[in-house]
Amino acid sequence: MKKIILLTSILACAAFAGPYDKCVACHGANGEKAAMGKSKVLTDMTKAEIVSSLKGYQDGTYGGPMKGLMKGQVTGLSDADINAIAEKVGK
Repeated sequence: MKKIILLTSILACAAFAGPYDKCVACHGANGEKAAMGKSKVLTDMTKAEIVSSLKGYQDGTYGGPMKGLMKGQVTGLSDADINAIAEKVGK
């Protein structure tokens, strides 16, 4: 029973998590950090730059040293998710 409750809780959290939630660990709660000291600070980027970057990571046309890592992070994002992230942290 405990396993069922735990699994249900985890799935509920994942279902209601915002698209930016998985970015927080590296980029900060508001996009204020240079992830691993290598990325741009997201709050310094325009919304259009963020959208372009995330789509570029998805199709492999954008990125520097963290390109491989970011490809895995953005693969499942929809256009709506990408726009939501840009709205949250972009200028």
